[in-house]
Amino acid sequence: MTDDARPELRASDTDRERVAEVLRDALAEGRLDMGEFEERLEATYAARTYGELVPITRDLPAGAAPAPVSFSKAPVQGDDGWASRIVGGEGSSSGGIAILSGFERKGRWTVPKRFKCFAFLGGANLDLRDANFADREVEINIVAVLGGAQITVPPGVEVVVRGLGIMGAFEHPRDEGLCEPGAPRVVIGGFAFWGGVGVERKAGKRSLKRSEKERGELRD
Repeated sequence: MTDDARPELRASDTDRERVAEVLRDALAEGRLDMGEFEERLEATYAARTYGELVPITRDLPAGAAPAPVSFSKAPVQGDDGWASRIVGGEGSSSGGIAILSGFERKGRWTVPKRFKCFAFLGGANLDLRDANFADREVEINIVAVLGGAQITVPPGVEVVVRGLGIMGAFEHPRDEGLCEPGAPRVVIGGFAFWGGVGVERKAGKRSLKRSEKERGELRD
């Protein structure tokens, strides 16, 4: 639908899901806090017309222009849970090296059974929030010398930290005992000398979709 579309037209499930996706991106980028996200998401799924959807994302970059309205209903694709994310195979990447520089793995990539990382006067960013996993248990081995690595895992994943730090440290996630049935297990090991390895939990798009689906089922 174009910009001159009539706001009284009824919105479809696909239209509401497009707006929800913009909100998820805004939350992941820090443009919205969790309270704002939940408030706008509730308004999104309660909206009945196109005119009610447009203001929800008006102040967000991806929502500056009205999203096109579809005139046919399509089923909303959801996440089938952890089983759909343990895919087997070799993985998208077996390792990474950061020497006086940095490297990053993020988005829809597949974590191999064993991932090796070396950082010397550099940094590594491993984002597992929207990743698949080659096995039920994966190992990430990090050697950081005057450098560091940051690992971000989604809620529910079991994390085991076994690394050794000398004048450096391997951090444990604050809620390290929190895991979900069927979730992958991530074992983090290695060595840090005058360097550090940080681990934090943060929801990605796939985790947010699962949470929304679960809240919707509870409301129903």
